[in-house]
Amino acid sequence: MDNVRAEILKVDFPLTAAARITINAPAQKIFDYLADPYAHAYFDGSGTVQRALRAPDRLALGSKFGMGMKIYIPYRITNKVVAFTEGSLITWRHLGGWTWSYELRETGNGQTVVTEIFDVNPAPAIAQWWVRKTHSLERNPKWMAKSLVLLKALSEQ
Repeated sequence: MDNVRAEILKVDFPLTAAARITINAPAQKIFDYLADPYAHAYFDGSGTVQRALRAPDRLALGSKFGMGMKIYIPYRITNKVVAFTEGSLITWRHLGGWTWSYELRETGNGQTVVTEIFDVNPAPAIAQWWVRKTHSLERNPKWMAKSLVLLKALSEQ
């Protein structure tokens, strides 16, 4: 897995970042990890996701789930699932208003293309300012790519 890389995508939308990888596993197996908030720390490439707090065992549309996070100092954040199509799409909205999405598309031969999207556009202006101020749009694509590589390793076991 040392040479495995995810592709950081060029995105034509402002305040949006995306990365993509092909995983040698069925979409449902990968989706099961994404829908399990307790698994998120295992494939977080940023090192910020510590553990799930007050979360259902499996996410669904409308699910709220807390996460123990750490960027310099520990903190907690609540997310809400705002889009959910079993086996192919999950999106949650962060307390700040931005979203994280995973789109899965099976391509045949047991392979699935997974695209992760970070979108700040739904957030209020103050949250958009914060994302710019903290340089999240510059940093997040690298972390997303690392996350997808970890998700690939987990899913191909």
